[in-house]
Amino acid sequence: MKIKTKIKIKSTDPTKSKTIAILAKNIKYFRHKQLISQEYLAELCELHRNYIGQVERGECNISIMNLEAIARALKVNLIDLLQK
Repeated sequence: MKIKTKIKIKSTDPTKSKTIAILAKNIKYFRHKQLISQEYLAELCELHRNYIGQVERGECNISIMNLEAIARALKVNLIDLLQK
């Protein structure tokens, strides 16, 4: 006799995360508020400009270290990037 169990697979797609969407929106907001380009922000963070674009579009699961670098470059607290 076979036992069927339903296994719920968690999505690893960052575009489905509400937190990543909020983070992306806030990074873009603070960058625009300071009138700086993605390229300049990338230089300040020592990250690639394409990566900054992916983060702002919510396409990647950003590491804490990169998030700290972005917050530092934008001169905001890390928590500011995560709040609605």
